[in-house]
Amino acid sequence: MSEQSATTELLSHLNPRQREATVADDQPLLIIAGAGTGKTLTLVHRVAWQLAKGVDPARILLLTFTRRAAAEMLRRVDITLRRLAEAQQKLGVVGKVDLRSVQTSRIVGGTFHAVATRLLRQYAESVGLSPDFTIHDRPDSEDLMNVLRGELGLAETVKRFPRKGTCMAIYSRCVNSRRKLGDVLEHHYPWCVKWQEELAELFKAYVQRKRKCVVLDYDDLLVYWLALVSQPAMAEELQGRFDRIMVDEYQDTNRLQSEILLGMAPKGRGVTVVGDDAQSIYSFRAATVRNILDFPSLYDGTEVVRLEQNYRSTQPILEATNNVIAQSIERYEKTLWTDRLDGPRPVIVLCEDENDEASMVARRILERREDGIDLRRQAVLFRASHHSMTLETELSARDIPYHKYGGLKYVETAHVKDLMAILRLAENPRDVVSATRILPLIPGIGAKRASDLMEMLLDADGDFSVWQAWKPPKAAEKIWPEFLELIAWLYKTESDLPEQLRRARLFYDPLLEQRYESVDARRRDLEQLEQISTRYDSRRQMLQEITLEPPSSTQDLAGPPHLDDDYLVLSTIHSAKGLEWDTVFVIHTADGNIPSDMATGTAEEIDEELRLFYVALTRAKNRLYVVSPRRFYFSKKGSGHSFAQQTRFLPDNIADLFDREVTPGFEQQQKDKAKKLESAQAVADTLKRMTDDLFGD
Repeated sequence: MSEQSATTELLSHLNPRQREATVADDQPLLIIAGAGTGKTLTLVHRVAWQLAKGVDPARILLLTFTRRAAAEMLRRVDITLRRLAEAQQKLGVVGKVDLRSVQTSRIVGGTFHAVATRLLRQYAESVGLSPDFTIHDRPDSEDLMNVLRGELGLAETVKRFPRKGTCMAIYSRCVNSRRKLGDVLEHHYPWCVKWQEELAELFKAYVQRKRKCVVLDYDDLLVYWLALVSQPAMAEELQGRFDRIMVDEYQDTNRLQSEILLGMAPKGRGVTVVGDDAQSIYSFRAATVRNILDFPSLYDGTEVVRLEQNYRSTQPILEATNNVIAQSIERYEKTLWTDRLDGPRPVIVLCEDENDEASMVARRILERREDGIDLRRQAVLFRASHHSMTLETELSARDIPYHKYGGLKYVETAHVKDLMAILRLAENPRDVVSATRILPLIPGIGAKRASDLMEMLLDADGDFSVWQAWKPPKAAEKIWPEFLELIAWLYKTESDLPEQLRRARLFYDPLLEQRYESVDARRRDLEQLEQISTRYDSRRQMLQEITLEPPSSTQDLAGPPHLDDDYLVLSTIHSAKGLEWDTVFVIHTADGNIPSDMATGTAEEIDEELRLFYVALTRAKNRLYVVSPRRFYFSKKGSGHSFAQQTRFLPDNIADLFDREVTPGFEQQQKDKAKKLESAQAVADTLKRMTDDLFGD
């Protein structure tokens, strides 16, 4: 029996297009993977195929958008290799590679930012960095921006200067899109154009301060990686490290990441990118659909494989979603299909207003639950987080537990950031942001004293002993020595990480009580952080990984967690990407909400809103409800209700692919409207007769 027979058996459960993508040669490969078409399965088999051909695992670079996705892929590669080894043994075949000895752990896998961090630790000196740099998350970066905003006097201007979050967003978009400040301001922040000169000064100071403090933000990780591959000598070394580079979710990459990929593999040999242009929805993060649309023109000889067989949804749902996305201006042509031909058609539900919408959705959710569909197998999706507020009130009234996604991450909560700041300061004594976060928590130390203390520490090159000579104010006489003892111990200690977290947590506890409400819930968060620390080998690793990919907390900060193990999912559409449920309700589907009235300035923006709507629809396996209130509350220049039109993305010819339902409230509204029109017409007829009688011939 031949080795080919064994590999044929391994690939037998893949469909023809998946097999084609799996065994493609080393030319640049673009896999256009429609929603629910087995993208991950295909990429897993392509990695396994390369290993079976004898490619050294250490020479494979696998770039994903989450660390967990990379870990899950490698786990599945292991399973796939074991199956191939078993098939070879069963058929009496001796392969070229002993698949049982292949170490997938040697594959370099992770996010762009994680891989950048790994490379920069190794090559830091080549770009003028210390390998001991620490990494700021987005809120930390905003805080540093705010410090400089104050130092430059921009917070005291006569006219309103952009706030720290806006400044950081502008800076980040410039870096990731590789566009000049003036261009970014004109197209995305026109209200800030008048501050271009001051913003340029602020951003230059921000870059200089980061270097002085030996910290990098998210964007720096990619900037420095690009700097590495822009140096001919370093580019040659890095290009020689990998024979295969595979990138998942390529439609979500920005221009900076595209340039990094080009620098790592200029000819595209061994490069595989997987994605779906129809699901490119992150332009607000500077991602661009152009990367995936222009890939074949960037890499000569690109092979394009389209995955179109869908394993998620029924054919009636796919027929509707195919027609929705066909309205896109520019896209890769593909038509998703499935063997699951039966199933109810998707439904457009017209409601009177938001209250009527919430009542209808809650009622249907409970009906589906009675049909055997658990709450966790159902989801309600919406364009913006506030669109679910009325529904949340209705769910609470009906005692329907829910988890909402798209809000504040666990490590972005203030108390968790406080504790992490203690660890960051111990790891990098020059970290101004961490110091200016934790020092003002100490009684008697305000912003000015904190700034002075940090200047002392910087002048002493990070030697904490300089603080020993400082005389604290009376309010801090007791806690200041305790803080110095803790920070000095953390700086030098080799104790295990949970013990470091425990001691930092005990020091912080009285400050927590003074500063916040809901103390018990916050204490549980910090205890959970202590548990999380057991996963890491070192403090540096924890700070690095928890910053690059923060964990989420499932508990409600305001109180104890739900004891019910079944719960409905509420999610923004952006947060729902990549997920699926049996039953999906897409709410607030009125023009102005979908598409958002804030994203209709250009044809490109409207096209992304269309893709966002498509992503929402394609999350459904069996039941899909598109819900539209004809009146909704607004609060601009006063408050009231506004009449809404069904989203423009469902014109009549596409709406005909849906069943239509109206709620009793909407039906009554229409009857009342008809009566008013009938009454108005009767009055008009009466007036006409009176006029004719008086003034007619």
